[in-house]
Amino acid sequence: MHGCWTIDAVTYEQRQPLAELGPDVPAAVLAPRLAQFAAVARLEHVTRAAQLLAMPQPTLSRAVARLEEELGVDLLARQGRTVRLTRAGRVLLESAERALAELERGAEAARAEADPEAGRVAFGFLHTMGTDAVPALLRGFRAGYPRVRFQLVQEYVAAMLDRLRAGELDLCLVSPLPDAPDLVARPLDEQRLHLAVPADHRLAARRRIRLAEVAEEPFVAVEQGYGLRVLLDSFCAEAGFTPRVAFEGEEVETLRGLVAAGLGVALLPPALVPRPGVVELDVTAPRTRRAIGLAWVAGRPATRPVAAFRDFVLSRRGRLLDHD
Repeated sequence: MHGCWTIDAVTYEQRQPLAELGPDVPAAVLAPRLAQFAAVARLEHVTRAAQLLAMPQPTLSRAVARLEEELGVDLLARQGRTVRLTRAGRVLLESAERALAELERGAEAARAEADPEAGRVAFGFLHTMGTDAVPALLRGFRAGYPRVRFQLVQEYVAAMLDRLRAGELDLCLVSPLPDAPDLVARPLDEQRLHLAVPADHRLAARRRIRLAEVAEEPFVAVEQGYGLRVLLDSFCAEAGFTPRVAFEGEEVETLRGLVAAGLGVALLPPALVPRPGVVELDVTAPRTRRAIGLAWVAGRPATRPVAAFRDFVLSRRGRLLDHD
């Protein structure tokens, strides 16, 4: 006997009873009926359950009867409008209660994500922003939204943008700014990049330098995929050479340590605290500055806490790097 059911306004034809489908019965088929069955089972009365669910009693009766037909078992023993659970009904009710409780927990978690006062923001940012700029942003924002929670992710740019597109992150503080049709990027500030050289380097007594003057020097740099590496390669190409990278790392302070040890030179953001053994030189040609901005996925709805934090960060345009 063929039948049909409707899920989210899409009607599917039932080719055979669910009891004959084995363990692969689609959860989407059972889910719409479980809450209805559970209400009838808890109250042991069809009319009162229909009132609780705000649906016509005949519609509820047919829904439970269809569930029994689809499962191929009797779930309820009927006595007029009063019902009693069969043994199979008790088994299903236990599972239905657990499933519905988990669904309610999920719904509550989803509501909490969008709570304007205590929701969550998943925020990615560059490693070099984590020492000063990001803590200052969070401190300023939390003054007005003290209960908003943050998931903070430090990553290189390519990985952050992948996670942004996948929905794992809401916003990213990035450099260089992405140029992609599926992303929105707004510039916030510019940061000077200095040439870091060992204190005993032949150029350490200088204040300014052209990047071409170190074309033959070994460089220490972040790994491929990091925004700083993209900029290093770009600036060196503009200066007419390809950098000879002797050491690669992930952390800027590690690179400063390598410079201090005399293992190479590096193009880095300014140090917040001077590093012994390292001298930072201004680069006059090319203009070694990096744009820092905020990125998010175009067209993706933002929860109220995400929108509030995004607006706050954008309001800091030109003041993100007050220490620089």
